[in-house]
Amino acid sequence: MGIERRIGFIAAMVVGLLCLAGTAQAGERLAVVATTGMIADAVREVGGDRVEVRALMGPGVDPHSYRQTRSDIVAMTRADLVLWHGLYLEAQMEDFLEKLSRRQAVVAVAEGLPREVLLAHEEYDDRLDPHVWMDPALWSEVVLAVRDALLEVRPADAETFRENAARFLDELDELDAYAQTVTATVPTDSRVLLTAHDAFGYFGRAFDFEVVGIQGISTQSEAGLGRIRALVDMLVERDVPAVFVESSVSERNIRALMEGTAARGHEVALGGELYSDAMGASDSWEGRYLGMIDHNVTTITRALGGEAPAGGLREWRVAE
Repeated sequence: MGIERRIGFIAAMVVGLLCLAGTAQAGERLAVVATTGMIADAVREVGGDRVEVRALMGPGVDPHSYRQTRSDIVAMTRADLVLWHGLYLEAQMEDFLEKLSRRQAVVAVAEGLPREVLLAHEEYDDRLDPHVWMDPALWSEVVLAVRDALLEVRPADAETFRENAARFLDELDELDAYAQTVTATVPTDSRVLLTAHDAFGYFGRAFDFEVVGIQGISTQSEAGLGRIRALVDMLVERDVPAVFVESSVSERNIRALMEGTAARGHEVALGGELYSDAMGASDSWEGRYLGMIDHNVTTITRALGGEAPAGGLREWRVAE
């Protein structure tokens, strides 16, 4: 039996055994499973001490290629609520999640975003760019979807969920204001953001950067030698000062670019590591959504010649 058939068999068996379990009673903490760290963070912020959250994908994990494990299946079928991103981000998990949604509370929190605010997927005509967390204003809408999902399964805690969501939305507004302020200081000629894959489209639109990814929107696409040569030409001709690696994507292609530009007499710097499809370690500032985006904004701004405090948002907050 192939691996996909084995996983499907296990999923069907576990769902059949566990889906009859009752949901949490009033006063108990809601058991919530989130596919990505970004969604799990939103649940913690909105749910507070009324929720117990498990993120399936931890630091450095690529959601485009992730497949549910047996322990994931058990956790999801026992949960009071399962939250996933949608927009084809969890491509390898979609079939399971859609089947699970027929039996229990399962919500794709980014699917409700208006289509007019979403970017097209360059590789698939019928798909959209899923990386909406790169824009704090768009992520605020996803936070509201998380709040509403929690309200649906636990209306008794509505006041807590609404108050926590309002506080977190204020913090997202502050993050967006910081990002708008510091990124505006990057010189016009340097506003080129080149990373391992095309995860920063919404970031570029929100903060006025030209975004270039070596790979496409999905990390499953491959970058050929022709693509590398073309990007080396662009970096040299436009005198781009820095390029960036990503925490969840191999840096092999970025290193090839740097070697190629060096051979042409142009030294391009490694601007730093960015968080694209996964957040940082759970016990770090970058392990929160606020810290993830703060890190990216601050790192990009400083590497491309702009002015941002070394301590990022938290230092800016004190100075303000």
